[in-house]
Amino acid sequence: MVVKLLSRNQLTLPKALMADFQGTEYFEAANDDGRITLTPLRVTRMDAVHRKLAELGVTEADVADAVAWARRP
Repeated sequence: MVVKLLSRNQLTLPKALMADFQGTEYFEAANDDGRITLTPLRVTRMDAVHRKLAELGVTEADVADAVAWARRP
């Protein structure tokens, strides 16, 4: 299938291609040896929380320490 790149760097994917990905809103885009590959993503709020914690460098031990601190009398 041919897809045209529009002036604002947008692509419109054909309905026939997207039929297998109904409900998918986000795709991971990558340069794969000169090819653009799209991988469907299922993003949930929890995914966003995990990603943000990883960006901040927060570990499970940090969270456990914070919970223990919050539960102190």
